[in-house]
Amino acid sequence: MNRFFLFLLLSFILGCQPTPQPKEVKESPHFTWDNATVYFMMTDRFYDGDPSNNYQHTQDDQPAPYRGYMGGDIKGITQKVKEGYFTDLGVNALWMTPLVEQIKGSVDEGTGTSFGFHGYWTRDWTALDIKFGTKEDLKELIREAHLRGIRVLLDVVANHTGPVTPLDSQWPDEWVKTGPRCTYVSAETTINCTLVENLPDIKTESDVEVTLPEFLVDKWKSEGRYDREISELNDWFTTTGYKRTAVNYILKWIVDFIKEYGVDGFRIDTVKHTEAAVWDDLWQQAYLAYANYKKEHSDPVLDDDNDFYMVGEVYNYYISGGRDYNYGDEVVDFYDSGFKSLINFDFKSDAHNGYEQIFSKYDSLLHGPLKGKSILNYVSSHDDGGPFDKERKRTIESGTKLLLCPGGVQIYYGDETGRSLSVEADGDAVLRSFMNWDELNAGADINGISTQDILRHWQKIGSFRRDNPAVGAGRHQMVTEEPYVFKRTYNHGSKTNKVIVGLDLPKGQKKIRVGDTFADKAKIRDTYGEVGAIVENGYITIDTPYDIALIEQVDE
Repeated sequence: MNRFFLFLLLSFILGCQPTPQPKEVKESPHFTWDNATVYFMMTDRFYDGDPSNNYQHTQDDQPAPYRGYMGGDIKGITQKVKEGYFTDLGVNALWMTPLVEQIKGSVDEGTGTSFGFHGYWTRDWTALDIKFGTKEDLKELIREAHLRGIRVLLDVVANHTGPVTPLDSQWPDEWVKTGPRCTYVSAETTINCTLVENLPDIKTESDVEVTLPEFLVDKWKSEGRYDREISELNDWFTTTGYKRTAVNYILKWIVDFIKEYGVDGFRIDTVKHTEAAVWDDLWQQAYLAYANYKKEHSDPVLDDDNDFYMVGEVYNYYISGGRDYNYGDEVVDFYDSGFKSLINFDFKSDAHNGYEQIFSKYDSLLHGPLKGKSILNYVSSHDDGGPFDKERKRTIESGTKLLLCPGGVQIYYGDETGRSLSVEADGDAVLRSFMNWDELNAGADINGISTQDILRHWQKIGSFRRDNPAVGAGRHQMVTEEPYVFKRTYNHGSKTNKVIVGLDLPKGQKKIRVGDTFADKAKIRDTYGEVGAIVENGYITIDTPYDIALIEQVDE
């Protein structure tokens, strides 16, 4: 058979392959961001779905370990969405590192030659980086995620551009400052400064109107979109009444992602390094853009119960302090600037405590000082050098405590598979290895536990959490101390949800007190052990080989 006919035959066979259909997900009583399970991945490090867009490092531009491009892209994320990976894990929101076009070339930031693989070194806010994918790729990802009840968050940066490299232009002085470096002793020395050397900081404090950078104008003209971009900018400034300051251009470019793609929320980078008023403006425009998008589009995820969602990275924000962040000489409540949630830096330390100490603390804070707002808890992250369980010796415990804690949660890619956080690299690169798909597929041993067993544990609790908003958004109450059993109860208008959870239970047959959480003779199901039971005088009896029970009522 000649090559041409072989090609036609293969094309026909591949074309006839069935398209993966969305897996059926149990209808949740109510989606709320207070119970969100957000899966956070570094786009370049998750899955390579399109090798044709991979950046090929040459002998002349070799990166330091784990500081170059490794091939992950938008198509790779979409493939895992279609396969049901996130559905099986109980994820109801995706957050990926920024997708905008990155600087050309590399920099040496003291830990070796580094490239913009992480997405935080913006060159052009109006374009996607081809190494991550195309506009059509992003539209497909959002469409496929929404079909499965999964929201999509974009990671956005308004605080800084990318560093200057020998191959890339510097943004003009009227747009950025290159000093002084932040010293973090006051609001001024945290905001009006640069994070690190050679990372130009946007003059967000400036009220001076600026013109577009010459390199950006030339770029738009060469790409044939100059007239459209200028027309849209004119409409933006006319409609909003904003001055043509540097940050207001950037806000327009960020909001465009809602207008064009219908993203459900933003994760905002470096929040405390920018004036709170900037986030007020972003929230107002994002809220309007999202409301307009919902009016103009029919989408299974865009429901009336949820406005646009913004979660902020206020580095070293701790839930223990309530709503406030203290600069040292000034206290700011970023929740008043449009944020529904802030990333909580407390949990990685709190996770060393016992279950009841953690859960009761978070219940009292979320239903007290933070009522109406939320947080994202995490055990590891892309830039936190002190994660809980850095050696991955407590992967089961990590999943139990994180996924059952009140509030929203962030799974950092590989938490659920024991991906190493201790690779041979310097600085935060140790946290950014490629997703350990090979180890997962092989069932590799991670400190005595199979990667597949770790994943199954996270999947069971994650799915239970997704299907029961009471887990993250309900009120917590201990039922018995020994064995440890608690209940969560969620009430939102006509929507109610109740669950019972038992931890450190005896394996085999166990009698669990449920009290009045479920009516006598009610049918319940332990979703972890996959067994049913009937409530008898405030108790259930089940027989499973596990020391954990996740109990929900079975609908008649």
